Amino acid sequence: MFISEAYAQAAGAPGAGGFESLQQFLPLVLIFVVFYFLLLRPQQKKMKAHREMVSQLRRGDRVLTQGGIVGQIAKVLNDAEVSVEISEGVRVRVMRSAISEVLAKPEPVGGSKDAKETKDVKEANDEPDAATPAAGGQTPSEEKSGSILGKLLGKK
Repeated sequence: MFISEAYAQAAGAPGAGGFESLQQFLPLVLIFVVFYFLLLRPQQKKMKAHREMVSQLRRGDRVLTQGGIVGQIAKVLNDAEVSVEISEGVRVRVMRSAISEVLAKPEPVGGSKDAKETKDVKEANDEPDAATPAAGGQTPSEEKSGSILGKLLGKK
């Protein structure tokens, strides 16, 4: 009386859902690809660069910790920790992974070949040349005529 009879519903055609099932999963696959290239891959690159930076920490490097403390590495204790001098005579043990950025690296003690070449080039540029203007920074013709700007600034 209260229970009605249940009739079987008409089922879809068997074997006709091959392309339609692919169409259903295509948006999910596209979303995963977009997430991979926009979120996951850049994050993996950033993590790899941080791991490399942390592994190359040396004594004398100026570093910034994740807590915002700036200091200089006084001693590399082991693979996981470094001693950072944050003020004269104040040293703190910091986990390598807590260092967020290397601010400055000290120059090598022995001096490299590149530094020597740079010094030679700088010295060559400091020598006066016959084609350059006189010591006043003006060519002889400008010195005779005088410039309006020079007169305004009080230069003769």
